[in-house]
Amino acid sequence: MLTITPFLWFDNQAEEAMTFYATVFPNMKQLSVTRMGGQVMMAEFEIEGQKFMALNGGPAYKFTEAVSFFVSCKTQHEIDTLWEKLSADGGEPGRCGWLKDKFGLSWQIVPAALGKLMSSGDPTKSQRVGAALMSMNKLEIAGLQKAFDGA
Repeated sequence: MLTITPFLWFDNQAEEAMTFYATVFPNMKQLSVTRMGGQVMMAEFEIEGQKFMALNGGPAYKFTEAVSFFVSCKTQHEIDTLWEKLSADGGEPGRCGWLKDKFGLSWQIVPAALGKLMSSGDPTKSQRVGAALMSMNKLEIAGLQKAFDGA
């Protein structure tokens, strides 16, 4: 069976990133660290069952918003916790549930209910939810639900 693993290029923070993500996600496993000449070259880890590879490849490439990791959250508490932790220590909150962590990696922290709210079959409700979403940085489930209900 084929597997697809995101491969992240860091300047020299692969191990630091792996350690940081262990403080953010409750189900994170550090799998391996490859060293060359005493320096970390690669780190392998798993977040919520998704495997990641991280390389210390030097400063040639930077992360952009063209690639992000979409995190589906069941509760507002999950959204609030991930938003706070991922945007801390030099991270940047963005619009519509997007943020950058301190390494410049983009994340979308999104309520699982959003898809249902956006695709109810009622275009008026979908438009209200879309307008509410566009006005938010961190997404608020209650605000999205209120927009859906027309309240």
